[in-house]
Amino acid sequence: MISVGNLVIGGSGKTPVVAAIARLLIERGEHPAILSRGYGRRQGADGVVVVSDGRQVLQPASVSGDEPQMLARALPTVVVAVAADRHLAGRLAERRFHRTVHLLDDGFQHLSLARDVELLVMSPSDLDERLLPAGRLREGLEAARAADAVLVAGTDEEAAAVARDVGVQRAFRLTRHYGAPQLVEPFGAALPGEAVGRAVAFAGIARPERFFSALREQGWDVVRELTFRDHRWFTARDVERIRRAAVESGADLVITTEKDAVRWREPVARPTVGGVFGFLPMHVSIDAPDRFAAWLGERLASARARRPPEAA
Repeated sequence: MISVGNLVIGGSGKTPVVAAIARLLIERGEHPAILSRGYGRRQGADGVVVVSDGRQVLQPASVSGDEPQMLARALPTVVVAVAADRHLAGRLAERRFHRTVHLLDDGFQHLSLARDVELLVMSPSDLDERLLPAGRLREGLEAARAADAVLVAGTDEEAAAVARDVGVQRAFRLTRHYGAPQLVEPFGAALPGEAVGRAVAFAGIARPERFFSALREQGWDVVRELTFRDHRWFTARDVERIRRAAVESGADLVITTEKDAVRWREPVARPTVGGVFGFLPMHVSIDAPDRFAAWLGERLASARARRPPEAA
């Protein structure tokens, strides 16, 4: 069991990190399953919801939640399961789908499950945060000492400083990468026409300013920025607000985040804003990936060696 979590609420980039680790595990011959609680699901369900069986996506975002849906679409050979009881989800993934390792998404505060590797996603700004409700910290910085490694978006020096300040011995650096915009429908297809132009951008995520900045860095003239609360299920009024902004500004493109795009794409009565409608994919890489993969492999091998034969 590999847990990926954080100390702050919203906007730490856990989901792309989970995807990056899943890809590294696949390269090493593992068959991972991702276990999520499916925060923000529109339709609740009892038991375990299999979002992807490692061959196809089986559930819409309303049933899976937006982040599990993103992971299922980005990782077609990975089992993605959602449940309040993630131990139950893990047992199902092992027995039905023969998964060899579990990735616990947003697992740092999920203390009921034993884990072999505890990874904490942090940024240098976390060190200046305060506890809820005054700040964004779920728990004090001293809790970070339970992590085996911190994954830090920043320079090598910043990653080392974060690890030192929170008392964790090992740090790895994360780098964010934004791809070229893609169409929401058909999902992931290339945009038609010019590579840049005037854009109306909207986002229902934490820290949307990073998304707006990334668009401008790619050369887009972002003429309107519209923000919504994190995990928002868009209403007819929201759609009209976005459509009106596009018409009034003469935008060439309406664009959102990948997380928002999967929520937008429901199978019944999908809303439309007209014109070209796209999303901006974002990926994370772990610098020195061979070093990280070797370290992670050693941790997993050690955990398996300690396991009693009947649990192997």
